[in-house]
Amino acid sequence: MGKKTIVSRDGFELGIYEAQPDGKPKGGIVVLQEIFGVNKHVREVVDEYAREGYVAIAPQIFDRVERDVELGYTEQPDFDKGLRIAFEDLQMEQTLQDIQASVNAIRNHGPVGVVGYCFGGLLTWLSACHLENVTAGSAYYGGGISGHATLVPKCPMIMHFGEKDAHIPMSDVEIIKQAQSDVDVFVYDADHGFNCGDRASYHAESAALAKRRTLEHFERNLT
Repeated sequence: MGKKTIVSRDGFELGIYEAQPDGKPKGGIVVLQEIFGVNKHVREVVDEYAREGYVAIAPQIFDRVERDVELGYTEQPDFDKGLRIAFEDLQMEQTLQDIQASVNAIRNHGPVGVVGYCFGGLLTWLSACHLENVTAGSAYYGGGISGHATLVPKCPMIMHFGEKDAHIPMSDVEIIKQAQSDVDVFVYDADHGFNCGDRASYHAESAALAKRRTLEHFERNLT
């Protein structure tokens, strides 16, 4: 496990964090970051998927704006910086291009799934709808998905939302459910960011259930 570099279609060199399983890989998993960069939590998620038998990588999506961004969860300036980079500075076309390069980088290990959190949840949905060779996706509390709810995914998708999430109202979740009858949309008694043990909103029971559902989803579709 450790940091490597891949090359996107336009020649841009993108940093990734990668972890390998002990035995023969079941396939590959691309882990898409929150607005806080590929920080300790995201690296831990990558390591977890490697322990489950997948080659897992997290592309440093912010590298086109600033390399090696790694932000915390408690300081307002970190939140503001991550929000600005994600929703003002990045160009979505380039971001999806970099995710495609990440998928391509691990395709030799088998089918590739994508899982993302917060901003990465939105990117997971867009990847499932626009990119090639994404075999399955799992999106956690992806803000903004409701604005793209009528897109057609190319692969099986599941989604996870927190009922107490002030950033994503249940009315947005209902829009997604109505538009995507083939997508399993799970709602938990939890807040935004419930999967992250470094956040005050962490909810262990919901995190464990969402992880189990995600692993089962990948088992069905990647192996």
